[in-house]
Amino acid sequence: MASLVKFDRYNLIPLSVTSLCACPCRPFSKRTLTLAQRSPKLKLNVVLHGSASVFPVRLTRFYIDRRVVAGVARAEPESLDESNAKEEADKGHTLPTVKDSLSEQEQQHKSSQLRKRIVFGLGIGFSVGAIVLAGGWVFTVAVAAAVFLGAREYFELVRSRGITEGMTPPPLYVSRVCSLICALMPILTLYFGNIDVSVTSAAFVVVLALLLQRGNPRFAQLSSTMFGLFYCGYLPCFWVKLRCGLAAPVLNTKIRAGWPILPGGEAYWTVGLVATFISFCSIIAADTYAFLGGKAIGRTPLTNISPKKTWEGAIVGLGGCIATSVILSKIFSWPASWPSAVAFGFLNFFGSIFGDLTESMIKRDAGVKDSGSLIPGHGGILDRVDSYIFTGALAYSFAKILSLLYRV
Repeated sequence: MASLVKFDRYNLIPLSVTSLCACPCRPFSKRTLTLAQRSPKLKLNVVLHGSASVFPVRLTRFYIDRRVVAGVARAEPESLDESNAKEEADKGHTLPTVKDSLSEQEQQHKSSQLRKRIVFGLGIGFSVGAIVLAGGWVFTVAVAAAVFLGAREYFELVRSRGITEGMTPPPLYVSRVCSLICALMPILTLYFGNIDVSVTSAAFVVVLALLLQRGNPRFAQLSSTMFGLFYCGYLPCFWVKLRCGLAAPVLNTKIRAGWPILPGGEAYWTVGLVATFISFCSIIAADTYAFLGGKAIGRTPLTNISPKKTWEGAIVGLGGCIATSVILSKIFSWPASWPSAVAFGFLNFFGSIFGDLTESMIKRDAGVKDSGSLIPGHGGILDRVDSYIFTGALAYSFAKILSLLYRV
């Protein structure tokens, strides 16, 4: 009995078929059929009829063909489903697919995340604006709370599996003590008027705790802890120095007269208030314009640390940051000249993107997408304040040195 074999689709290496015969007594033919087409699916139909020999099959290939036929038996229901789907499509019916349902779920999830991001973003923006206007101990306590939560998230990242594979993390009690010290540093800065005392005391306590721990202290523990003090505690203190330390009134500001007294004290328009407000607005503008520009025309990756950031988005963000700084400087009459306003906007953008990339590097080594889940739609507190960590020091230096000393 002869076998007629029909090859429709298959995923095989090139195979030479020189004989297809169920009877071993027949001579083998030298004709060859090479199957060179490749496809992820296999459909094999075998029809038995008559006694004519179509292609004799070598016995050495017989066992390979048996395995192929067994695989076809498992793949056949899928081909039947495809044929049924084609028949339904010919009749005008559309069948829902798994891919379509997954895409709809992804779109719903993205839209839900976008709504949460907008709602919580607006809420955070208005709350931060009110806190900045209040100033005094209200602003300082808010900074201390953000610092404490950010320090907790930082040390959780340091203790994550991605980072601990290459270094020894600090003990848990040292991480908690360091988080508390970071939260006290802004309050000590407001009380003493500078950061020197708080930083020196914090460093002494942390090093002492590491040296007195059980086991052998490691340099990786000291370096990660000291960077946590610098990153989460020392740098945010410059916002307190900027907002509460520079109390000189802004000259030629028409709206500063008769400004009401808020819970934080007499919040008239000082250099610290104006500089903090312009800096915050410039950072928000830089993040917003960079996101929109990257979505619209982003093509060239900025760095491997954060693949979603592009040079085109960064340039658009820089333009939006400088424009915001210049417009607000004309409203508040500070800085006095437009070149100084452009320089202030550039410093705000540089500090914003530098802080964002630094936090992205930490998260990349930790192997996580977000630093936490405290804020719905935004991730953790570090994901929201990363752009502000380095910017406070730059803004304070600009306002202190250039504005007060050189009157730019």
